[in-house]
Amino acid sequence: MADSTRSAGRSDPARLLDVTRLASRAGRGLTGVDRVELAYLRRLPTEPGRLWGLARTATGYVLLDRAGLEAFRARVEGHVPWGPPDLAARLSRRLTPDQRRAEADLRRLSRAGCSRYGLGWMLRRRLPARIVYLNTGHSNLSPRVLRCIRQVQGARVAVFLHDTIPLDFPDHQREGTVPRFRAMLDLMGQADVILCNSRQTRADAQRHLAHMGTPPQMIVAHLGVDTPRPDPAALPAGLPPPAPWFVTVGTIEPRKNHALLLDVWEDLARDLPADEVPALVIVGSRGWRNEAVFARLDALPPGGPVIEAAGLSDGAVAALVRGARALLMPSIAEGYGLPPIEAAALGTPVMCSDLVPFREILGDIPVYLDPGDRYSWAEAVKTAARRIEPEEPGTASEFVPPTWEDHFKIVLRAI
Repeated sequence: MADSTRSAGRSDPARLLDVTRLASRAGRGLTGVDRVELAYLRRLPTEPGRLWGLARTATGYVLLDRAGLEAFRARVEGHVPWGPPDLAARLSRRLTPDQRRAEADLRRLSRAGCSRYGLGWMLRRRLPARIVYLNTGHSNLSPRVLRCIRQVQGARVAVFLHDTIPLDFPDHQREGTVPRFRAMLDLMGQADVILCNSRQTRADAQRHLAHMGTPPQMIVAHLGVDTPRPDPAALPAGLPPPAPWFVTVGTIEPRKNHALLLDVWEDLARDLPADEVPALVIVGSRGWRNEAVFARLDALPPGGPVIEAAGLSDGAVAALVRGARALLMPSIAEGYGLPPIEAAALGTPVMCSDLVPFREILGDIPVYLDPGDRYSWAEAVKTAARRIEPEEPGTASEFVPPTWEDHFKIVLRAI
C-alpha cells in the first residue's frame, strides 16, 4: 500500500534532499561543498510542505522523513553522537569506522530502505507526485538515481553546480577526475534546474553544456556566509605567531597556488632583516598533485616565518583570519571562493587573484593581483606588514556578505 503522504490533490511542495555526501563525510572535517549540503539540511525542515531525505549506503538506499533528517543533522553537527555500527556496516570493509556508524544510523532513522535494484519501486511507493529532488553535493548523482526519480509522477530534478574547474584546468586534477566530472556534468544537463553559485559558474556551465542543445534552466544563487565567531582559545600552541602575520585558507592543491606564496616568502626572507619578515600561516589539509609544494613545506625550518596548520576548528581559523594583516588568496581558478568573503565579513583586508567570482561578490574591497606576478605580491605584503595595526583588528570593513536567507529565497522560488 502506498504511503499516506501520496494523497492526491495536495498543493503544498514536496522535496527530496540527497544527504549522501554528508553521511560519507562522517568523522572528517566539512569542505565548502559539504557546508552547502548542510545549509540545505538545516533550512528545508523549517519550510512548509512535505520533506524526505535520500542517501546511498553500502547496502543500497534509505529514505528518511522530516524527523529522520532532523535527527541525522543532529549527528552531523555533533549534538548527538553516532550510534554503534550494525551488522551490515561491520561487513562493509571499505568504510571507515565513522562511516560505518553513520550508515548504521541512517538505517535506524529511515522510514524505508532497499537494495540498489529496488530504488525505483521504493520511490514510487513512498513518495508523493510532483516531488522535487535536490542534489547539492554531487554525490549519488547517477543515471540510476535520476532514472528512478523520473519514475515518480511529475518529479523534477534540481542540482547544484559549484564550478567546472576539473574541465577548465584538467592538469590540476587527480587521475580519473576529468572523465568522471564530464559524465556528471552531462548528467546535470538532464536536470530541470541547475543551481549555480555565481554568474561565472553559470557561464561556464552553459559553455560546457552547449553540445546538448537546450540546456536546463540555470539559476544563480550566491552562497550564504555564516561567519564563524573567532575563538582564540581554540588555537594550538605557537599560534597566533608574533604579529604581523598573513593567512591563507584552503586545501593545498595546485590551483590554490601556494607555490607563489612560498616564492614570495623566500623573497621577503632575502630582502628584509630577519626580524621584519612577517609570518605566513597556511591553513588547510594537503590535497593532491602538489608534491613539490609538499616537499618545500616539509623542508621548512622549525620556528621559521612560514607555518603550516591543519585540522583547526572554525573558531580557531576565524581568530587567525581576524587578527591577520590580510588574507591571501592567489588562486588560479575559483567557482565562488568562501575564504575571501569570510575574511571581508570579519573586517580583514583581502589580497586575491583578479578572478570574476571574487569581483562578483566583493567588488572593490580586495587588492586584486595577478596570480603569476611574484613581485607584486611581495610588494603588497611588504606594504601591509608595515601598516600600523588598528586598535581593534577586524573592524575596518562594513562589508555585508551574502546570506542564506537571500539564497533560499531564490532557490525555493525557482524549484
